[in-house]
Order: sequence, then structure tokens, then C-alpha cells
Amino acid sequence: MRTTYQDATVRLYFLDVESEGGGAETLFYGPLSEAMELAARQPEEVQAGLFLATDNDVVAWLDLVGE
Repeated sequence: MRTTYQDATVRLYFLDVESEGGGAETLFYGPLSEAMELAARQPEEVQAGLFLATDNDVVAWLDLVGE
């Protein structure tokens, strides 16, 4: 993720690969620091499908936190 400062605006979303069509659900739109706190509080099965998007990149939550 190229934009890494704490106040960067990001979209935290859940990509549901289990449902037909694999829909994405936005959970949060705002500062990176708040998105990371929210993502960390999600159950493991949800964290596996979380992604953070900035205006120039997308990264899987688990890749970002190194799991």
C-alpha cells in the first residue's frame, strides 16, 4: 500500500467470495488509523476477506498486518 500515513483516507471493505457473484461490502470509509482499528476487531473469518483501498492501491488486511 503506497499511501501509509495514519490520516490517509481509505475504504475498508469485505469481499465475500463465498456468495454468488462475490460482492464487496464497504465497512468503513475514513482515516487509515480508524480503519485498522475496526479491522482488528473483526472475527478471524471476516479478517480473511478484508481489504483496504486508497486512491492508488489495494491491499489485503492480512497481508498488511503480516499474517
